[in-house]
Amino acid sequence: MDDISFDVYEGEVFGLLGENGAGKSTTLEIIEGLRRATSGNVKVLGLDSRRDQKTIKNKIGVQLQSSAYYNFLKLKEIIQLFCSFYGSDVDSMQLLRMVDLEEKANSYVNSLSGGQKQRFSIVASLVNDPEIVFLDEPTTGLDPLARRNLWHLISEIKQKGKTIVLTTHYMEEAEVLCDRIAIMEKGKILAMDDTHKLIEQSENPFTISFVIEHKVDKKIFAKAVKFGNVENLFGKQNHFVLRIKTKENLNKALPLVQKLNPDSIQVGQATLEDLFIDLTGKTIGE
Repeated sequence: MDDISFDVYEGEVFGLLGENGAGKSTTLEIIEGLRRATSGNVKVLGLDSRRDQKTIKNKIGVQLQSSAYYNFLKLKEIIQLFCSFYGSDVDSMQLLRMVDLEEKANSYVNSLSGGQKQRFSIVASLVNDPEIVFLDEPTTGLDPLARRNLWHLISEIKQKGKTIVLTTHYMEEAEVLCDRIAIMEKGKILAMDDTHKLIEQSENPFTISFVIEHKVDKKIFAKAVKFGNVENLFGKQNHFVLRIKTKENLNKALPLVQKLNPDSIQVGQATLEDLFIDLTGKTIGE
């Protein structure tokens, strides 16, 4: 980590967004007390992470990128075992019901699908009724439907008054779930703010996406694209995206694009991915 500093507010979903190796998991592990910081200070719920580590661990829930469970214990038995670590009296079936795994209560972890394993991993982090829940890449490797099911679960946990800190390299996931985001690269925080405010910081926060199947009026097209930067979306010769810096230029460009009689047109905003490219010069997958 390179001199990073941030606060997380009670009841919010705070996201650390960045590619693999950006330092997201390391940051979480330091906060959770799983890794010792070489310098600096960390406070969790007002407690010092070094001096009050035992107290902190009783107040937080942690879901790691890869979790190992006892293969000879059933799901409900694992929950009961975890409850005994904290001296908590939580109904294991109620927790499993929360993630639609009640019917799997007498099953072993190895028999679960990828999405079911992730749901169980998250609910296992809730056995001590934590005030803060840490989720490290909770949806990595899941198919789109399973990922959206996890989003719904995370939203439900937030609605119960929990504070959530998560890491992700999925742009859409960060936009949907997070109230605030810190974008990380190589151990540094490049930008941090409310999610919608971050997107507004993009170099070209407005977009007009349009498809023209017929012959283009070159004069009108040239006038329209003067108000922004135009590109062919993924190399498609008939699909254009005009990226625009100001609302004033958007209002000037839109009537001209409409004069081109496009087969389809969509006015939108920049995305977190656009901002990430502005900040790093590359997409998150590179």
